[in-house]
Amino acid sequence: MELFEQAGENWGKRLMFIDLLPEDLVRPHPSFLRDEAANQLFHVITQGDCAHRWKSEDGRMMFAQSVDYKGWLWLSKELNAKDRTERIAALCNKLVKDRLPGILSDPDTAEQFCSTYAALCGVSYRAEMNMEAYTCASVRPVIGVPGQIRPAGSQDVPIIAVFLAGFSEDAYGHPVTTESQLPVAERLIAAGNLSLWLHGDTPVSMANIAHRSPRHARINSVYTPGEHRKKGFASAIVGELTSQILKEGLTAMLYADLSNPHANGVYRSLGYQERGKIADIRIY
Repeated sequence: MELFEQAGENWGKRLMFIDLLPEDLVRPHPSFLRDEAANQLFHVITQGDCAHRWKSEDGRMMFAQSVDYKGWLWLSKELNAKDRTERIAALCNKLVKDRLPGILSDPDTAEQFCSTYAALCGVSYRAEMNMEAYTCASVRPVIGVPGQIRPAGSQDVPIIAVFLAGFSEDAYGHPVTTESQLPVAERLIAAGNLSLWLHGDTPVSMANIAHRSPRHARINSVYTPGEHRKKGFASAIVGELTSQILKEGLTAMLYADLSNPHANGVYRSLGYQERGKIADIRIY
């Protein structure tokens, strides 16, 4: 447990930051439960190699960051403007020596954090992506799409590496070599949650169940090569994985880049509903 006292004329409140543990997210503050779908990465980060994982003593603020990655920040919507400002300022002061590479949070919180942190540290920031979080509690069946789903196996490493390279360029604008994605493909296959949609014997789409938390399972790495798009393959594979998740008694969720209206439309057509926007901001 760490006591952090803010300095400054308007920052006299003493704020208690304590460790954020995975078990804290099993029964979190009720206001986090309302925002949990959009903040699924807290479950992942707190179980991994953390640079920081903190929460306020009252549970209405959380921050978690994996080593060398952007941090995730959540503040309860129940907090008033003064409380939000004080808490964000306190967090920025705790992070002043860390040179945080970026932040993910709801758009208003992300902007307020970045403007405060930039003024304090003399850095700049820019938005890299704006996402919508979606959940699905009842999936609509996909009819008339040829092919079938199957788990990815070791024989699929080369084609999955091609798909991952395409996904990186489409999603992040970062061209990478197929060779660099071979180890990633091997890890995803070994985890046992990556699936392919086959048309005949040809893999035409992929999707992955990235993580399961107490109430949700997150789908990611949804990718269809350009020559196979707009044929229903992505809808089919995401629909099948969503059905699998629902049979496990969990709610399916995923993030979609808001600059990709087609993908957002695909998810809504399957029965996914909007659960909150997330701004992904780079600090440099």
